[in-house]
Amino acid sequence: MKNFFLILLLFSFLAGIAQNTGISHQREKVDFQNVDATIRIFPEDKRVQGEVIYSFNVLAPADSIFIDAQNMEFQEVLLNGKEAHINNDGKRLWIRSEFSPSEENKIALKYSAFPSQTMYFMNWNEPAGMQSPRQVWTQGQGKYTSHWLPSFDDLQEKAVFDLKIKFPSGYKVLANGVLRQKRVLGDSLVEWEYDMNDPMSSYLVAVAVGNYRKKEITTASGVKMQLYYEPEDSLKVEPTYRYSKEIFDFLEKEIGVAYPWPNYKQIPVQDFIYAGMENTGATIFSNILVVDSTGFNDRNFVNVNAHELAHQWFGDLVTEKESRDHWLHEGFATFYALLAEKEVFGEDYYYWKLYESAEQLKELSDSGKGEAVMDPKASSLTFYQKGAWALHILREKVGEEAFREAVRNYLELYRFQSVSTENFIAEVEKTSGMDLSDFMDNWLKQSAFKANAALNSLKESEFIRNYLGIAGLREVSLEQKFDQLGHALDFLVNDYIGQEVVYQLAGNSSAEAFQLYKKAFETNNLYVRQAIATSLQKIPSELKANYESLLKDDSYLTKETALYNLWMQFPEDRTSYLTATEGITGFMDKNVETLWLALNLATPNFQPDKKQKVFNTLTAYTAPVHHFETRKNAFGYLYQLNIFTSQNLKDLMAGTQHQTYSFRNYCRELLEELLKNDQYKNMLLDLQDGLPHKQQEFLESKLAQS
Repeated sequence: MKNFFLILLLFSFLAGIAQNTGISHQREKVDFQNVDATIRIFPEDKRVQGEVIYSFNVLAPADSIFIDAQNMEFQEVLLNGKEAHINNDGKRLWIRSEFSPSEENKIALKYSAFPSQTMYFMNWNEPAGMQSPRQVWTQGQGKYTSHWLPSFDDLQEKAVFDLKIKFPSGYKVLANGVLRQKRVLGDSLVEWEYDMNDPMSSYLVAVAVGNYRKKEITTASGVKMQLYYEPEDSLKVEPTYRYSKEIFDFLEKEIGVAYPWPNYKQIPVQDFIYAGMENTGATIFSNILVVDSTGFNDRNFVNVNAHELAHQWFGDLVTEKESRDHWLHEGFATFYALLAEKEVFGEDYYYWKLYESAEQLKELSDSGKGEAVMDPKASSLTFYQKGAWALHILREKVGEEAFREAVRNYLELYRFQSVSTENFIAEVEKTSGMDLSDFMDNWLKQSAFKANAALNSLKESEFIRNYLGIAGLREVSLEQKFDQLGHALDFLVNDYIGQEVVYQLAGNSSAEAFQLYKKAFETNNLYVRQAIATSLQKIPSELKANYESLLKDDSYLTKETALYNLWMQFPEDRTSYLTATEGITGFMDKNVETLWLALNLATPNFQPDKKQKVFNTLTAYTAPVHHFETRKNAFGYLYQLNIFTSQNLKDLMAGTQHQTYSFRNYCRELLEELLKNDQYKNMLLDLQDGLPHKQQEFLESKLAQS
């Protein structure tokens, strides 16, 4: 009996080795062609069930094939119509057979899953009457689609995905590709059928569901752009999607390769993990970027819009082979987004953004933490910004025409394939006739940032030369630089140089400083005035009236900052400031409104009969139905006012498990602070038994540490 178990253990061990070895070599033996999936989504249950058919060719003999499937249950698995021998290890579904070279094989399976990530269900179990959108959306960045759809975590494994999605009626269901038909299956169920013609990596498969409307525009080349929005945001459609057509037309012309997909959708969702995600033909982005015309001045969708669109070529059409090549996605998307923004906002904007990122990269490099662009473990700053800088320098080195031709050749040669850095560089060497070994060593393989070379490039811009001339005066006394600063504020003042002048006045209370501040106010430049709002910490009486005028600027950042500073420094006028800003919401995160509510509660003589209503409004904004940025603002003000209710603490506990990393960490850090307060600690102890299991466990761990 002992020998039997030893043999069984050895067999399992060897089988594991065989399976793990097969992971890295599966693409050499099996080529998946099509994935035809029919999926039903149960939003209230956060559950998915589906039937999927995989068509594939066997290229070389193999004893098993796997499909990535995270924590899924399989009701049926058929190989070429017959029941398959399978092993489900919770991460992969293994199909065991004697596979010989052959074409048109099929695996058909039925499965069910409760996705713990990648597919998110927003507001489906909240109390009736809550004014917040019900949505479902996916985010498969890298290798996570296998949490809701049995697929392939390997970026190099590409297939044509066709999706049929069954969902309760009353909602719009969006996915990659062309909507072929919409079938009503009953009073409460609709099937949406989407078709793709070309292959893509699994991580780019997307689904988004909501109560959406759309505006459709046609690009210069005839591509249909579908711009989606929630009905309550109908007045924000134009500023949110401003320049979308211009960006598309510019990128298609600049890249020189036709947009590779049949249409292009852009879909805003609540509490998205990132700013945006370039799913094939269907960008999903955070609705924090849905703005009105005032919000556009401070926080708009233009950069994310251009970045995710550029990915349709760089990442979706051609895909990295390995992590060392990740800059081929992010560096290219960042660089081409900058070129598009240059087209929209001008050359000064382009060089300013390069200057800002160069400062960050130089600081990282000088601290000894520099990273190579081709380091597979590099940070986002390196992949995105240093990668973009490498392309900027390369374009200057080989010339614009050679660069464009190389990019065109690269995209056409490797379309729908996986690529390496060497593949791209080889194309640039062909068109330019240059040996780029030194370029690769200095810009792609070296951890240090080539700051001097970057500075020399930046100095090609007259604007940067002028800016550096003013920035170089930071250590010079105001008396000596007064005339130069004053001249920099002359009409027509440059946004960035004007801001630099204002920042150099910070902390100076001389008559000369007041004179320059007044001139800065009178420029009526939105961003110069915003610099005053954020840098003038102590408002002198001589500038009070000027500073009060900031409350009327077309900037929610300026309004928020000015309201707080004025309220703090002039207690006698608090009522007038609150009256002047009542009813202003601000961005999607309600930055002005939540500040106003907090200041109202801290001003006893203002609207005393409305205090309960104001309190109820502010405390309600911590609920999970609201955008996490709104919740963060509300939590912050409640902490400052020390007025958490039991419901606020329950909402905070929910936040400790949120899918967005930054907000989750914020809630966890705030919880640690509140546990230092005996009152809140006791309130949390009282709530503990009624919390969901994960929240209970997390609270127990924090209580043990407190």
